[in-house]
Amino acid sequence: MSRRTVLITGTSSGIGLATALATAGAGWTTIATMRDPDRADRLRDAAAQAGVADHIDIHALDVTRPDTIDSCIEAVIAEHGHLDALINNAGAGHLGTLETDTIDDIRAVVEVNFFGVLTVTRAALPHLRASRGRIITISSVGGVVGQPFNEAYCAAKFAVEGYLESLYPVLARHGVTVVIVEPGAVGSEFVANVGGGDAAERLDRAGRYAPQLRAYLDRTAGAFANAQTPQDAAATVLTALTADQPQLRLQTSDTARQFTAIKLADLDGSRVTGLTTTWLD
Repeated sequence: MSRRTVLITGTSSGIGLATALATAGAGWTTIATMRDPDRADRLRDAAAQAGVADHIDIHALDVTRPDTIDSCIEAVIAEHGHLDALINNAGAGHLGTLETDTIDDIRAVVEVNFFGVLTVTRAALPHLRASRGRIITISSVGGVVGQPFNEAYCAAKFAVEGYLESLYPVLARHGVTVVIVEPGAVGSEFVANVGGGDAAERLDRAGRYAPQLRAYLDRTAGAFANAQTPQDAAATVLTALTADQPQLRLQTSDTARQFTAIKLADLDGSRVTGLTTTWLD
């Protein structure tokens, strides 16, 4: 049999790019996908520098377009004969709140972060059942703890975690392992791209909610001053991929573990809301 094959979505930057380098370095044939392969130069350069360019195969895949998903997976099977793992990394952040967002804004966030994960996973499942493979999905601490001005993003990540937690025992009976990886603050372009525009524009759009948003942005800037690197987060993803019996949930840092633990021991919700309310002071 040829080398083990993993397909990763959203590899043009951040955790996705770092994970593609890590899996290739660990000996996996890495199918690195992104919406626009014209943005692959950074990955190609990093792969060449790391000496793993021969182990990375770049494909176009847009998680909101089933035709690109199907054609990508068909090409992988035609070339490599099998698919051993899927890493759902592609995602979209969003800053806003219910009265200032449109419903279409919210739907777009859910489309990428929830339905995109399900669509790719569903297409890959027949091949992962055949290989008794693994599904790893990059969620967030926002998939456990709801956070101000991240309502749409957190809702989509909550939905992903609930769906995969429910799916876990079903797929386990067919030899497929499901793992959810929960990063906390990670220093990458993802944060800079959230919401679009600069802080002044975001505050202007926030209207009556601007004072609370300003406080949230100030607090978040402080949190990301000590952010984890994408490479550190990718190390946890690699553990999820290679461990003999990984747990359902893996956090990528001690900070992420401590933060999610607040919610998991919070039966009435008061610990979470008591904390997040202070973010708006």
